[in-house]
Amino acid sequence: METLLLFILTALLCGIGLLLSALSLSGTWLVLLAALITQFSTGVPGLWALILFALLCVATETLEALAGFFGVQKRGGSKLAGLAALLGGLLGAVIGSAIFPILGTFMGMLLGSFALAYVAEKMLEKNHTEAAHIARGALWARLGVILLKVVLTAAMSLWLLIDLLRGFYNR
Repeated sequence: METLLLFILTALLCGIGLLLSALSLSGTWLVLLAALITQFSTGVPGLWALILFALLCVATETLEALAGFFGVQKRGGSKLAGLAALLGGLLGAVIGSAIFPILGTFMGMLLGSFALAYVAEKMLEKNHTEAAHIARGALWARLGVILLKVVLTAAMSLWLLIDLLRGFYNR
């Protein structure tokens, strides 16, 4: 019975983590928490897997934070617009969360990145078309990282759940 409850708890945490990642929240960290719980309960997934999961969490969050900046740079935007996209994403997420928790975080981050990158480029006297093209770079980069985050969260979850099942059957 304990085995089934542990598996259900782990699957639930991984499922919520996947949903959070799709909304650009820290779902990978929830999967890491599930891995820590199973590690202390059963010895699965092992120390190396925990280290890998932790490194993936840090790398993903870092990449997500910098995505707007790199997206703007890729489209030929200024460093100012890149920093504006970075700041806009953070501010947008905070403001969006206050207005409409969870979904507002996601929408605010996207809109904030786009809006501040656009304003920065307009301040540098780019025309509307150029500024919008550059600002869309921030938007697409953030969406790409969210997709990457969902894929990583799903992979971590599958690894953990399969490893947990394997551990249960090898007892």
